[in-house]
Amino acid sequence: MRAVRFFEWQLQSLAPEEFEAVREFTIDIDRQNRPEPDVVVVRADVVEDPYQTRFPAESVILAIEVVSEDSVSHDRETKPLKYARAKIPHYWRVGNENGRAAVHVFELEPTTGSYTGTGIFVSA
Repeated sequence: MRAVRFFEWQLQSLAPEEFEAVREFTIDIDRQNRPEPDVVVVRADVVEDPYQTRFPAESVILAIEVVSEDSVSHDRETKPLKYARAKIPHYWRVGNENGRAAVHVFELEPTTGSYTGTGIFVSA
């Protein structure tokens, strides 16, 4: 998916060296919860080898979901709840709104344990 590659490349090129942006890795929350965001930003010290397929939830800084027609409820409802329970500080939801890319940005509210919207960025 083009949008996924775009976000991975942009974030990796802009991220400080202590972070890595990667796509399609599993977040190891617990035995029953191992979601796979489209892109994640993790601490670079947890990127161990080329055969690695998952990261511990506490190492994830940002989870990004690119919403497609068949994943709307999963990306808008199910996954954000899992990410919030895992205390992942930031969540972005990317979608197509009226033919334009829109990024909905959320930050974890520590007192409630849920995400609060902090902005919506729409392409020109």
